[in-house]
Order: sequence, then C-alpha cells, then structure tokens
Amino acid sequence: MQSPASQTGASATRFVPIHTRRAFEEIAQAIRDRIDAGQLRPGDKLPAERDLAHQLGVGRNALREALRSLEIAGIVRLQKGVKGGAFIREGDSGRMDQVVADMLSLGSITVESLTEARLHIQDLVVRLACERAMRADFQALEANIDRTEMVTKSGDFLARVECSREFYTLLAAATRNPVMSMVVASLTTVLMRFVYDRVAAGGKPQPRLVEKRRQFLDALKARDAVLATDLMKSHLASVHRLLKDTPGVGPGPVAAGSRRTHATIAPP
Repeated sequence: MQSPASQTGASATRFVPIHTRRAFEEIAQAIRDRIDAGQLRPGDKLPAERDLAHQLGVGRNALREALRSLEIAGIVRLQKGVKGGAFIREGDSGRMDQVVADMLSLGSITVESLTEARLHIQDLVVRLACERAMRADFQALEANIDRTEMVTKSGDFLARVECSREFYTLLAAATRNPVMSMVVASLTTVLMRFVYDRVAAGGKPQPRLVEKRRQFLDALKARDAVLATDLMKSHLASVHRLLKDTPGVGPGPVAAGSRRTHATIAPP
C-alpha cells in the first residue's frame, strides 16, 4: 500500500486528458511542461505506455509518435526490454552542433558569419578565462599543447586538428559558464570540420602553432587579458584567412554536393 506522501506525489505528476486533432504535439508539450515545472527530471521514467495513454486520454499510436519526436529532440531516451521505457535525458549540447551544421548546409547561415561570430565570442571567452581560470585549467591546456607538439613532430596533422578542437573546449570550460562552453563547442566543432577537410586534402597546417599556443598560455596564466585576446584574435584571423582561401569554403551558403557540404559531415 502506498504511503500518503507517495500518493500525493503520484497525484501531483498525474497527466490530464487531451482532446486535439494533433494529439502527439499536445502530448509532447505536456511532457515538456512537466520538465519545465521541475516535476520531471533527468533520469526519471515516464509511466508505462498503457498508463500514460490512459492518463492523457489518447491512443497509444499518438503517444508513440510523441515519444519518438521527443527522442529525436534529445529529451527522452527510449529503452527496450524488461527494464525499458521512456526516460528523461540529460541535456545534449551536441545537438547544437548539428543544428548549426544543418543551417550551414541549407544556406541559412554562411561560413563568413560563423567565423565573425567566433572571433567575437572567443574574445569574451579569453577575457573570462583570464579572470576565472584555475590551476587545473592551466594544467589541462598545457597538457593539450604538449600533445599538439607531439603530433606535430610526428606529422599527424589530422590528430592535431582534434587537439585544436580540444584546446578551445578546455579554454571555454575555464570561463565557468556552461552556456559559453556550449556555444564555443558548437562553433568550433563545425568550423574544425572545414580545417579537417582542408588538412585531409593536403593543405599546409598552421605554422608555429605550438609556439603560439605557449605564448597564449603564458598570457593567460599572467591574467593579461589584453595580450591574450590580441594573440587569440591574430591566430583566429590567420586560420579564417586560410579557410577563406580554400576552394569550396567561401563566404556564401554551402552548395549541395560541394566540398563544403562534405566538410560539414566530415569527422572533426
């Protein structure tokens, strides 16, 4: 028998019937509303399909369609088996990468607009990192630079692209702002695919990268925001010039079937 507390909790999370032509949208919104209200949290399991359909007053087909739409949106995880069901997921910031990449492929945004946004956002990231970075951040960045030097000496320039992506991720983490980290991760992941594509095609890598990274880290450790931002601007400007001069990576929208379309789906 349920305790009074558990009965109260069950009543508080009980869903109300829905009557609409587009029931699956209303179902999805009802679940989103519960998440917004804090009544459903990451890891929580939704009621069994039959029970949830009964609570909402909808058919099971409409419920399944709603759950599939929420799964695609990264809000729920559908698991099969005895212990299966629909579970509320942790937020997936990686989906921002795909949204940006899709908009680029569709021509809604351009590489030029991405690089401009990156310059301004990275400027703020560096300033915040100068204020908030801790010893662990400096150590992580230094270890990243050491790996960059190692793969550079070995001539593994594709691995060096991955080191660069990680470098910007670590730097954004030093801001202690998760929203900033998500935005930087999305912009960097998409643009680094162009760099990867360029290097894979035999393009020359950025010269003196390790030296530049160490100069930047010294400025960051010294909390010298002026020097650190100047160094970052100079480096990013040179990277963006290389991308602009690369065939198929101009300022316009990504054309279907072009190298730039391929670049948006190549590994980072």
